[in-house]
Amino acid sequence: MPPAKRKPRTYDPALVRAGLIGQVESVRIAVHQLTPEQLARPSGLPGWDVHHLVVHIAGQIEAVPRLLAEPPPRVAGPQADLNTWAVSTAAVADRLDAATRKHAQEYESAAQAVDDAVEQLEPVLEQAVRPDVLLPHGFGAMRALDFTVTRLVELVVHGDDLVRATGVRVPPARQALAAAVRLLADALAAKAPGSSVEVRIPPFAVVQCVEGPRHTRGTPPNVVETDPLTWIRLATGRTDWARELDAAHLTASGERADLREHLPVLG
Repeated sequence: MPPAKRKPRTYDPALVRAGLIGQVESVRIAVHQLTPEQLARPSGLPGWDVHHLVVHIAGQIEAVPRLLAEPPPRVAGPQADLNTWAVSTAAVADRLDAATRKHAQEYESAAQAVDDAVEQLEPVLEQAVRPDVLLPHGFGAMRALDFTVTRLVELVVHGDDLVRATGVRVPPARQALAAAVRLLADALAAKAPGSSVEVRIPPFAVVQCVEGPRHTRGTPPNVVETDPLTWIRLATGRTDWARELDAAHLTASGERADLREHLPVLG
C-alpha cells in the first residue's frame, strides 16, 4: 500500500517576515566585520573565496525584490512548491556559479553588495510574504511566501558557510532556522516517501520517510535524531553521515535508519 500523501506544511507570513529580517541583519552585521584576509580565504564551496560567498548571499537577498518587480506569471496558481525548489536546485548550480562570479567582479566591496540588496528588500517586506502573490520563478510560478521561505534556507545555510570559513559569528534567527530545518526535512520525506523511519530534529521538526513497514504505535523501530545545525549540514552536503555518526552529533537506531543514500537533499 503506497504511503499516504502528506499535507503540505504551512508557514505563518508574520514569522517568515520576522525570520527574514533577523537573518538578513545577522548576516549583514557579520559581513561588515570581515577583514580583507578573511574575504580572501576559501569559502568551502568549490572555486569560491569568501568574497564570492558574500556576493552570492547578497544575490539571495536581492532575488526577492527583483522577482517582485517582474510581471506576474499568467497562470491561475503556483506551479512549483517548496519540495520542487529543494530537489531542483542542483540543476541550476552552473548558472548560479556563473552569476556569482560575474557579480563578484562587479563589486569591489562584498559588504556593499549586501547593503545594496538589503536596501532593495526593505520596501517590499510585506509583499514578500504574501501567499496570494505569484512570482515568475525558473522552476515555475511560486507563491511569494514560499519563495521567501527558500531565502531563509539560503541565508541560514550560507551564514553557516561563512562561520566555518572565517570564524565570524552569524547567529541564526530562530524563525529562519526553524523554517530551514522544516523545509529540508519535508523535502527528505518527499524524496524518500514512506513511513518506516522517523526523523527527529528537535525542537523544530519530525517527519517520516523511507518505504517499508508502517509504524502505528509506540516507539518507532527506526529512528534518526540530530540537532538543527547538523541536519542542515547533512541535508545540504556540507558534511557526511559517517562523520556525524562518529562524532555523536547524530543517532540512528533500526535496520532502516541509515539515510546516507537519500542525502544530501538540497543540491
